[in-house]
Amino acid sequence: MSDQWINWAQRLQALAQTGLTFAVNDFDRDRYGQIAAIAAEMMAAGSMGEVDGLQKLFDQQQGYATPKLDVRGVIIHNSKMLLVREKLDEGRWTLPGGWADVGESPSLAAEREIEEEAGYTARATKLLALYDRNKHGHPPYIFHAYKIFFRCELVNEIQHLVANVETEETGWFAEDELDALQLSVYRVTLKQLKRFFEYERHPDWPTEFD
Repeated sequence: MSDQWINWAQRLQALAQTGLTFAVNDFDRDRYGQIAAIAAEMMAAGSMGEVDGLQKLFDQQQGYATPKLDVRGVIIHNSKMLLVREKLDEGRWTLPGGWADVGESPSLAAEREIEEEAGYTARATKLLALYDRNKHGHPPYIFHAYKIFFRCELVNEIQHLVANVETEETGWFAEDELDALQLSVYRVTLKQLKRFFEYERHPDWPTEFD
């Protein structure tokens, strides 16, 4: 499925969701429901899932459609970057992070994810990048999402184990070790990780955004 087709399908789903939220009669609700069905068929044709499953997922979405927020914490300490190994993606590596929760700021979300997934207490110090997920080489995803990356510093170097269902291991990697890793590219790309090492060498660089 091409990037343009993904973009079209995501926009159709968002229009249908917003339309169903504000529709005032059955005629409009039926038409917006058909648009949602077309979006599901397009994504199914692109091997992003089965039509029925996609439609059920769309039906669960309510309110005005907006991009989802994926927040990641970037810690580089002693010239090595902190990564976690995912349980749900064949043991691939990524930056600690996930969807932002309602009621918390993005920086606190990054700090929380580091605590939960890696067992370190950290403090967000700079917004490094805010990317449109569709524009940075990630595999297709059903919903439109923004990716937010914060530079974080360790509050202390003591790791405490935290039981969680998402990650199974933590590791510290030098820049020249990244190429050999199997990365969870749904979550982070090699280009992004190397970019953040560049930020470490150039702390005065401004935030990068689309």
